[in-house]
Amino acid sequence: MSEGITKKFMFVNRTAPYGSIYALESLEVVLITAAFDQDVSVVFIDDGVWQLKKGQQTKGIETKNFSPTYRALEGYDVEKLYVDRESLAARGLTEEDLLVDVVVMDADELGKLMAEQDVILSF
Repeated sequence: MSEGITKKFMFVNRTAPYGSIYALESLEVVLITAAFDQDVSVVFIDDGVWQLKKGQQTKGIETKNFSPTYRALEGYDVEKLYVDRESLAARGLTEEDLLVDVVVMDADELGKLMAEQDVILSF
């Protein structure tokens, strides 16, 4: 990326937070991209909505709970967090169940937002 050129990056999280490396890897790439002063959005769809669930307990699966790191995103100027309305509802979750403030959108709204991005990475 050339100095001074800002691109719109969208990271789409579709996987549960544990059981694979995708959620943690996505979070790390989001932080790295934001550190380079890019315009970063993060979308949570399907089982990806579980990544933002409050009160995650990982001791039983002997994995570090990295969910509190999502609260640090604001410090990196990553404030565009979106959640798919249908994915939340299908999992019995509401905005109040989530660790951070998000904008809940339906699939059509998310599709329009995706069309505005320069780069979309799906995890």
